[in-house]
Amino acid sequence: MTQAFDAPMAALLQRVAQTAILPRYQHLAVGEVIDKAVDDLVTVADTEAEALLSEALASLLPEAAIVGEEAAHADPAVLDRLGEGLCWIIDPVDGTNNFAAGRPPFGILIALAERGEAIAGWIYDVLSGRLCSAHRGAGAFVNGERVCARGTGASPPVAAISLLFMDPERRAAMTARVTPHYTVVDIPRCAAEQYPRIVLGVNDVSIFERTYAWDHAAGVLFVNEAGGRAARPDGSAYRVDRQQERGLIAAASPALFEEMAGRLAGI
Repeated sequence: MTQAFDAPMAALLQRVAQTAILPRYQHLAVGEVIDKAVDDLVTVADTEAEALLSEALASLLPEAAIVGEEAAHADPAVLDRLGEGLCWIIDPVDGTNNFAAGRPPFGILIALAERGEAIAGWIYDVLSGRLCSAHRGAGAFVNGERVCARGTGASPPVAAISLLFMDPERRAAMTARVTPHYTVVDIPRCAAEQYPRIVLGVNDVSIFERTYAWDHAAGVLFVNEAGGRAARPDGSAYRVDRQQERGLIAAASPALFEEMAGRLAGI
């Protein structure tokens, strides 16, 4: 059923990018970038894009609740909708810090969840126009072509690890467990880029600490539908209505997932 949304979603994402995001890229004025929290920005492009997306998604599926990143920041009670029957989840500009600095990558993330589980997701690269999509039980696609997750083939495997939101003790433990066994590369600070890297053979495995639904719902589904594995470190499924839980591993294969999960056991 959700595949019927692919064509209107592609048109919507392109329109929002052209209307609210690209005109501000490398042209943000003073006062159009605001600190929401430490190392966490919002721009006028985020708020305008979320408004446009929310309006359109409400028309596309009126019975679904809507949870946008900026709406949830303004009113945390919005998060209660994540476990409802149907719920759209919106990250209007993923990679806002990159966008505000005038550099890639950044994108738009949309997911549709049902009773706390993602059933469809779209990951749009605003600059290239690449659209990754996934539908529960129906596979993963890039620009409409089915894809299967593939590793880099490198030895040791390539790991991108997000340490930004870990406390110092956990960061040190994570580094000690991972660094000797992987080629560790920088993260793009953009889930809309990191999840495709796992599927498309750029990285083998990635670790996330903070797991907000708008950052991860679409990407987790994309990896899993492509034949990789994305889940909590203990192997339990990622649910959008439990986003305050910490820790998430995404890997290009179940074997790569199990290897990393084993190394992180007990941290």
